[in-house]
Amino acid sequence: MSALRNLEFSFDAPLTSQGVPAGRTGSLADELAAFQEFGTTTRQLEIHCPLPDGQSVSVPAFVNEFWTARQRQASSLHEISYRACFKPQLPRFFIERLTQPGEVVYDPFMGRGTTLLEAALLGRVPHGCDINPLSQVFGGARLRPPKLTEVEERLKTIPLDDPADEPEDLLVFYHPETLRKLSSLKKYFQARRRVRQLDALDLWLEMVCLNRLTGHSPGFFSGRTMPPNQAVSVKSQRKINERLKQTPPPRDVVKIILKKSRILLSDVTLEVTATLAKVAPSSEFVTGPANQTPEIPSASIVVTSPPFLDIVDYATDNWLRCWFLNLDAKAVRLTVPRKLEDWAAAMTEVFRELHRVLRPGGHIAFEVGEVRGGKIKLEETVVPCGLAAELEPELILINDQEFTKTANCWGVDNNSRGTNTNRIVLFRKP
Repeated sequence: MSALRNLEFSFDAPLTSQGVPAGRTGSLADELAAFQEFGTTTRQLEIHCPLPDGQSVSVPAFVNEFWTARQRQASSLHEISYRACFKPQLPRFFIERLTQPGEVVYDPFMGRGTTLLEAALLGRVPHGCDINPLSQVFGGARLRPPKLTEVEERLKTIPLDDPADEPEDLLVFYHPETLRKLSSLKKYFQARRRVRQLDALDLWLEMVCLNRLTGHSPGFFSGRTMPPNQAVSVKSQRKINERLKQTPPPRDVVKIILKKSRILLSDVTLEVTATLAKVAPSSEFVTGPANQTPEIPSASIVVTSPPFLDIVDYATDNWLRCWFLNLDAKAVRLTVPRKLEDWAAAMTEVFRELHRVLRPGGHIAFEVGEVRGGKIKLEETVVPCGLAAELEPELILINDQEFTKTANCWGVDNNSRGTNTNRIVLFRKP
């Protein structure tokens, strides 16, 4: 784990939580039942979850479009790419209803940091954990957004003709001059981190660079490739280059960084900056397994989405980002169980740790999405995991939206492929 710890950073002095009681699940169930904000009436179901002893437990479920499918309503700060991340409206829905400003919101599988950023924008204190060190870079940098002029001035001070390395294989993605500049940026960030001089502005630049490494438009450092939430292999990129008859063109690295920074900062007002500045000193980001988090003392609510069951290979997706951060992707021991029983066992251990972290009366909103075209009902698997950790399953919320292709599973309209509904099991710590 020591190889990963070099990416950690912390902010300043702690901020005292207001400690306002947040347990209002009864009214939440009533609100879900009466919800008609997007023109449809909530359907109410009972989901029967089998237990290991052969019995079952029934949990009330509420089905509706509880937040809109229109992603652009979220803050521009969320606009970075990461595989299998949920929309900011999901954590906002629960944070607004089950917490007060100043309380701690925790995500043990923080990914790109959607829950934590949304919590911070709402004046809550974000705490997060992820075994993938990339999450440190994506999550923490956006709590202290810089001014665009600061980004421009800092870029002028960074030597872009002093590379750390220039792997020949990467020329399938980059023009030689582009690769030289990227490797120079890599060397700069590593040197600053090594002597503990990596400041908030450096973290912002590093985060933007990671987000622009590869993509399918001139707004990325690479030639045309797959969308930016995953990097294809060198072999696959060679095939793409041959099919498109392309040679990676030179890119203006500084211009691309400035353009993406401008987009990310477009919604950052003085009020937003002040809100983030108030909670950032108390934020906590940990690189490590979700079932062992002694650094996380307590939280009012947990909003998270765990690793998918044998679907997403985060290590393979992020190999190029790991190169930029000078990390060995194979050394990141991600939890990607292939069997349902292994996944359930891993989640049970996580729930036991969340029981420790969660304050009495606090809640866990555990989003499981859909798996294998709706053939596996993960919410039914999650409920016994929470019960084993002495948590109370209070309800299941299913955010359902209209799609062109549908299948009838769980009484909910779904696409036949992919994750098309959000399925959240809400637990409470007695």
